[in-house]
Amino acid sequence: MVNLTGQQAKAGSPVKVTATDGTLSRVAVASDKGGALAGTLSADGKSWTSTRNAAPGTGYTVQATARDGGTAKASFATAAPGKVNKLILAPGKNTTVGVAQPLSIVFDHPVKNRAAVEKQLKVTTSNHTQGSWGWMRDYSGKDRADWRPKEYWKPGTKVTLKADLNGTDSGTAGGFFVRDYTTQFTIGRSQSMKVNLDTKQLSVYQDGRRVKQIPVSGGAPGGEKASWKGIAVLMSKEGTINMRSETVGLGSTYDKMVDDSMRLTWSGMYAHAAPWNAAYFGNTNHSSGCIGMSDADADSLYALAQVGDPFEITGADTKGTVSPENGYGEWNLSWADWQAKSALH
Repeated sequence: MVNLTGQQAKAGSPVKVTATDGTLSRVAVASDKGGALAGTLSADGKSWTSTRNAAPGTGYTVQATARDGGTAKASFATAAPGKVNKLILAPGKNTTVGVAQPLSIVFDHPVKNRAAVEKQLKVTTSNHTQGSWGWMRDYSGKDRADWRPKEYWKPGTKVTLKADLNGTDSGTAGGFFVRDYTTQFTIGRSQSMKVNLDTKQLSVYQDGRRVKQIPVSGGAPGGEKASWKGIAVLMSKEGTINMRSETVGLGSTYDKMVDDSMRLTWSGMYAHAAPWNAAYFGNTNHSSGCIGMSDADADSLYALAQVGDPFEITGADTKGTVSPENGYGEWNLSWADWQAKSALH
């Protein structure tokens, strides 16, 4: 016979079951939401502790079996959460992306307990890719964690994230997570765009071989209209969009419908068709910060481009390097500096 005591009923902590007499051989803890908590028995069989935390707003039933065959049952519930934290994952589930695409998580509310959250984020890959989480404040102002490989992904790599966050407390002002998340994506072909703003040429490389060269015009040097340099990752292919200078702090200098728009940063740098700058392609940087090209070249590049492709931008007349939070600029940090942004480093 076994009697139970000490079932811990606090959300965000493990459940502990203790036998007041007798010894335990098995403990099962089921939730009223259809799940179960796995756990481990102590060496002396006197206690059992769950390997995951109890979730908020959840009822649990404990079924214990003693080594002599006796059984005991108990129930408890955790308090409802005062605030719930949620997240947005990129890239999208079951997508195929380029070799520079990080796994990116943006949180609804602040994450003060970064180490506790990061411990629950498990990345597996089909070829044991080395990588690290790094934390930052997203361009939107929200907390963000990205998982970046040490080097560009190998084509064909399959990536899985299991974020076992249910029952994890994100800390002051953040609230509890009340569900787990999973996502998978695949790395596509090896492709990169090298943009030389000194020569005003964009070269497309596939498997290390140049397959296309396009004359371009970058941002006008000497001020805020200059382009960013460094590695920018293609975030989205947005097609025909309205671009207005007011949205990027450049006054009322332009308001245009722009074709073949490919976003490179949150701050508004794109690669796109710019037929109004035709006289400058290949000879002068004359845009308001974007990488412009002819309609035909933009159509061709848009068709080739994969979300997650790196645009490696060089040139003397730029305004600085793309920062980690401005899109996916983490590739501009050394591997050691990126690892240092992990909460578990």
